[in-house]
Amino acid sequence: MTVLEAGGLTLVEDLGRPGFAALGVSRSGAADRGALIVANRLLGNEDGAAALEVAMGGLALRAESDVLLALTGASAPTTVDGRTAPPQRVLAVAAGSVVRLGVPRWGLRTYVAVAGGLAVPAVLGSRSTDVLSGLGPAPVRAGDVLPVGRASIAMATIDAGPAPPSGPTFMLDAMPGPRRDWFTEEAWRVLFARRYRVTDVGDRVGVRLRGAPLGRSRLTELPSEAVVAGSVQVPPDGQPLIFGPDHPVTGGYPVIAVLTESARDAAGQLRPGQELRFRHHVSPVA
Repeated sequence: MTVLEAGGLTLVEDLGRPGFAALGVSRSGAADRGALIVANRLLGNEDGAAALEVAMGGLALRAESDVLLALTGASAPTTVDGRTAPPQRVLAVAAGSVVRLGVPRWGLRTYVAVAGGLAVPAVLGSRSTDVLSGLGPAPVRAGDVLPVGRASIAMATIDAGPAPPSGPTFMLDAMPGPRRDWFTEEAWRVLFARRYRVTDVGDRVGVRLRGAPLGRSRLTELPSEAVVAGSVQVPPDGQPLIFGPDHPVTGGYPVIAVLTESARDAAGQLRPGQELRFRHHVSPVA
């Protein structure tokens, strides 16, 4: 496939490169892992096949051979040779046809998977672009020709993707973090009682929120310690931030909460100005 227009930011992503945190390399991978997996299952690909992660639409591709595409995540208006294509479905795109993505009404990232996956070179076992470390393929640019792997003969395991999250408020399930005890009881209550808004300071490393500040019960310095994607970290100003897939492997501020796996995926769809609420997740008793 040839990239005619790359949009604001289009990256190649798979399920990441786990196991290298000791070397200072985060897992990276798709910001909305669930959406990537759904796209690949629609095509009969392996769950971790590489695809395009398109932020805020604007992508235009020309198929250089007959291909099957699946689009999931943020529902970007899509056309094939000017004709409207249905969302969350497999598209049969003939050689020479042009696929264009508009700006999604809700959500941030649309995943464009192709039968066979994108066959770009792997780095440390992954084809993901990590914007913090610089590992993986460079961001997609107009004029790039994207190699496509051999399509599997496996049958698709689902018929259509689920409807993407939409609406004015996202709800993110969160569990107590490793430094929950560094915060007052009032801060813990406020975290789940108040609405927060996504600021314009954010990327795949993390997004900063604005809302009711979260007060600490311990004001001493915290030595840098390991953090994971979905960590809700609180700097001295009391305004939380959510670490994304390209987060640093350590952080020096206390983590009050950690998002569940599905909430981490939802956080990958947050865009500036988006309103969200945290919901206390209680693990079921075995």
